[in-house]
Amino acid sequence: MKTSVIGFPRIGTLRELKFASEKYFRNEIDEEQLKQTAAELRKTHWNLQKSAGIDFISSNDFSFYDIVLDTAVLLNIIPKRYKKLGLSELDTYFSMARGYQGEHGDVKALAMKKWFNTNYHYIVPEVEDDTQIKLSGDKLWNEYDEAEELGIVTKPIITGAYTMLKLCRYTGNKSAADYVDDIVKAYKELLQTCGKKQIAWVQFDEPALVLDMSDEDKKLFHEIYDELLACSTDTKILLQTYFGDIRDIYGDVIKMSFAGIGIDFIEGKQSYELVSKFGFPKDKVLFAGLVNGKNIWKNHYDKTLKIVNELADKGVDTVISTSCSLIHVPYTLENEEKLSKEYTAYFSFAKEKLVERNELGKLADKKNYCDDEVYKKNHELFNGNRNCTNASVSERLSKVKEDDYVRLPKRSERQKLQKEEFKLPEFPTTTIGSFPQTKDVKANRSAFKRGEKTEQEYIEFNKKKIAECVSWQEEIGIDVLVHGEYERNDMVEYFGESLGGFLFTQKAWVQSYGTRCVKPPIIWGDVYRDKPITVEWSVYAQSLTKKLMKGMLTGPVTILNWSFPREDISIKESISQIALAIRDEVLDLEANGIKVIQIDEAALREKLPLRKTDWYKEYLDFAIPAFRLTHSGVKPETQIHTHMCYSEFTDIIPAIDDMDADVITFEASRSDLQILDSLRENNFETEAGPGVYDIHSPRVPSVEEITNVLKLMLTKIERDKLWVNPDCGLKTRGMKESDASLRNMVLAAKRLREEA
Repeated sequence: MKTSVIGFPRIGTLRELKFASEKYFRNEIDEEQLKQTAAELRKTHWNLQKSAGIDFISSNDFSFYDIVLDTAVLLNIIPKRYKKLGLSELDTYFSMARGYQGEHGDVKALAMKKWFNTNYHYIVPEVEDDTQIKLSGDKLWNEYDEAEELGIVTKPIITGAYTMLKLCRYTGNKSAADYVDDIVKAYKELLQTCGKKQIAWVQFDEPALVLDMSDEDKKLFHEIYDELLACSTDTKILLQTYFGDIRDIYGDVIKMSFAGIGIDFIEGKQSYELVSKFGFPKDKVLFAGLVNGKNIWKNHYDKTLKIVNELADKGVDTVISTSCSLIHVPYTLENEEKLSKEYTAYFSFAKEKLVERNELGKLADKKNYCDDEVYKKNHELFNGNRNCTNASVSERLSKVKEDDYVRLPKRSERQKLQKEEFKLPEFPTTTIGSFPQTKDVKANRSAFKRGEKTEQEYIEFNKKKIAECVSWQEEIGIDVLVHGEYERNDMVEYFGESLGGFLFTQKAWVQSYGTRCVKPPIIWGDVYRDKPITVEWSVYAQSLTKKLMKGMLTGPVTILNWSFPREDISIKESISQIALAIRDEVLDLEANGIKVIQIDEAALREKLPLRKTDWYKEYLDFAIPAFRLTHSGVKPETQIHTHMCYSEFTDIIPAIDDMDADVITFEASRSDLQILDSLRENNFETEAGPGVYDIHSPRVPSVEEITNVLKLMLTKIERDKLWVNPDCGLKTRGMKESDASLRNMVLAAKRLREEA
């Protein structure tokens, strides 16, 4: 049976793309050198897939930053302000992704949002009323030709026209419907060019089809594809969906003349039911997403092959595929030298998933695959015992009562007590937590891990950095301080390392956005805390200042969502276990004199079901109470903060308010403060600090720019509820730009106080 890959990680086995791109940004290498690194990575990735026996290998899945941005550039969706910079094609591309501030001008980056229900971020294309959508690039064909020269036939991929129109932000008076003719014309030209180049298949990624679809959405889909499918070309179209099932449009799709349809059988709860109920045409190929592209556990061959056989019994021409692109999992297990085989036997990263697909394809062709040694080995693994449970964790969880999810007194009363206790100025300033992780900070951590520094030397270095950070903030004039998080490698990995039940990798990096990569921990077993994690650092930082020092924690929902979760228990149970562990840390911080505690839930949105009907019963009904469980035991005067970033929050504002935090900081700068209207419309009670500037861009905002942003905020948020802060932590930024930006932020807050 044939096999397919939707997309492959582009960062390289050791993050080669990240390091080359950052060198380019620092002018240490030129454009040609960066492109050479990219070409070498593509060559490696294609050859890996060819060697693994993959039949349908993707091209154009490589990107310097983001595939949606690549598609926007290919379609000439480039706002005028970026074109006016007069930069090279590549630098114009990067200015859209990162912003630009230099001799050619000063522009902010485009908005950045979470990619459906993942921790990957995409750049939001921005369409102006005079934007002319047309084919305006050759990347797709260049990379196809590149692979062909290596003797590898690929299927080029591109974000589909429907999903593109749904994801775009329309800044003028026009809407998606006004651009249908232009985008259809562009995609027709794309298909015709593919036909001329004798490209057999092209993959149109349409994940937006797994969302709730209105009649208007279905009409838009048909307006696009009824025209495209009428295009005269020998190139076959694979309609590729992922992250769920396509229940709202399945009956239509199977009647249309797509040569192939890609369906997710991992997250698509109704995918198999849809095929069984409505059938699948004999003249089409089903690209069945049966290998999980979002988690690192090995595929259970018995379960997968049963589905494959049932599809075969229905006469379905099936290709075994990934459930989504493999950019959401690490590159390979081969770099993991410290994890024992007791653990790695259960794991499968991107490269290993290629082997799984090859093995599944071969097993599917055998009548008696149960006798095959490959099958037997897999079957034995899944029939074994992982020894991952902890009786004390289960017992404690069973004793949690409804009262444990409620904090008293009510928030409005607590806020009065806190204002009286803290006596902060109007528009209090703070930061989100982390400060720049400079080379010396990273070198200190690496030396300690390699055994080149003693624990005491490591601690003393970090204490020195904390003291410098506290002094820096005091000198700038920030009101509520942080300790800088110099002891932390990552906001989730750091906590996971200190909690029972987690495993850690050495080099299992996953792309979050652009050059930002994360190394998610693996939740192996039941989670518990056996000693304080952050208390010593926070207490030391507080001893250096008379100002309020925030204790910085990561919340249970984010710890789970930014880890690779277990598949043997429910998400609800995992989150609840973590919530109890964080609750212990919160109470210890309070007991040691920390009066402001931030519990970050940056990833709250990620596990939210893509269909609104499932939001509460399948997620929010336990995710929100889990957060409340972490802080319900503190005193009224203790102020609880939380933080969220780079997701669509406007439609779950009531649920966010129900978290019962005292203060919440949001990412807002890249989305032009669109969240403010939702806060006002929902009578948001929590004090709020929408980010006043974008920390994911190197540009420095002026005092005037931030002041104007704050004045706009005051039209939507009550004066006594507005906080002033960046939109995220400063970990990835440089010292110079961070200093300048924070000084301007504080000056803007002071200017606003004076004007009042």
